[in-house]
Amino acid sequence: MNVAFYLTPKEEVVWIAEDSTMRQALEKMEYHRYSAMPLVNKEGKYAGTITEGDLLWSLKRSPELSFKDLEKIRIKDIPRYQKNEAVSINAQIEELIPLAVHQNFIPVVDDQQNFIGIVKRSTIINYLYQRLTAFASQGR
Repeated sequence: MNVAFYLTPKEEVVWIAEDSTMRQALEKMEYHRYSAMPLVNKEGKYAGTITEGDLLWSLKRSPELSFKDLEKIRIKDIPRYQKNEAVSINAQIEELIPLAVHQNFIPVVDDQQNFIGIVKRSTIINYLYQRLTAFASQGR
């Protein structure tokens, strides 16, 4: 089945512009209690995912930074260690299963690579659960 049926649209997703500061990312993650967020560039394209780990490793490498200095560091300049793959809106939900093993969410892009939303790991698990129970109820 097409991922469009399982999409959480961009308007309902907590994401952050890649030009945002490290402080803004930390505050947004803390407020929403997320450990990762999609990054979107000025053109509206998916630009990757920033994780708590990325932010923590960046802080570890720069022990001289004060909290105030975090306003000067742009997210786009922070090295990222996890590459969350995006999928096309034309993908099938079954294609997301291998990605969901390592990603809490799968970013979804349109034909022009514009970020249009995500499919959550919990949504994929629910899809699989429904398939499994339907299969089991058929006596197989």
